[in-house]
Amino acid sequence: MSKPSVAILGLGIMGSGMARRLLSANFPLAVYNRNREKSLPLAADGAFVADTPREAASRAQIILSMVADDTASRSVWLGETGALAGASPGSILIESSTLTVGWIQELAAKAAERGCRFLDAPVTGSKPQAASGELLFLVGGTADVIDATRPVFSVLSRDVIHMGPVGSGALMKLVNNFMCGVQAASFAEGLSLIDAAGLDRAKAIAILTGGAPGSGIVKRVAERVAAEDFTPVFALRWMAKDLGYALDGASGRGVSLPIASAALAMFRRAIAEGLGDEDFSAVTKSPAG
Repeated sequence: MSKPSVAILGLGIMGSGMARRLLSANFPLAVYNRNREKSLPLAADGAFVADTPREAASRAQIILSMVADDTASRSVWLGETGALAGASPGSILIESSTLTVGWIQELAAKAAERGCRFLDAPVTGSKPQAASGELLFLVGGTADVIDATRPVFSVLSRDVIHMGPVGSGALMKLVNNFMCGVQAASFAEGLSLIDAAGLDRAKAIAILTGGAPGSGIVKRVAERVAAEDFTPVFALRWMAKDLGYALDGASGRGVSLPIASAALAMFRRAIAEGLGDEDFSAVTKSPAG
């Protein structure tokens, strides 16, 4: 069977890795990025470089967006040059960015008006998993649309988890990320106390990462601290954004997240100190308040 044509909107760390995976599997691929220069290496591998999201969408049966936030998502989907204007009725629109549930539901309604099918399908994993096709998709939508998209998901992921109706994937991703942010902030506070007390930092970190507190996130942050390497894989400002989105989503459901709120304050302080574009593990460089 012929492979469906795909468009990728957004070629950051994640989107570019996903695009290369699809090209390596010989999918017909169109790409769009606001900074066109990021698209050119993919053109050399066979991708069509579109000038607008609309042009990319017009060439695809499956259109996937991987951008920074609600504002960027609105920009690529809406308007005269947006992907919705170029999407053919019956095409499948996939929003894989980490966004608010409210915007996801609004976008799904606009897709339906266009006669398109829609999934919210954010992912867990980062640069290595995007490059190797080991992402985990958390999907909101209907089972039949997921099944129609499996040829693409199979190349990009290790698994696809159907969370429920539209918006379910987006909400689960926010829960996942706010818990990651809380753990990173907790490790940063622990490190502040360790340093203030004059404990041997290396020994203390080894105890924490080797014992009960040693989650995957704590180990990841500890590795960055030990190496003094805060090159961004997931930027600190994006973790702050996700914590904020999670708090907004919780508030709309009458749920209080006081620990997430405290973590967000730590990340915002780190941003104010100029650490926003470093890896989120750089929250450990901002002294606890």
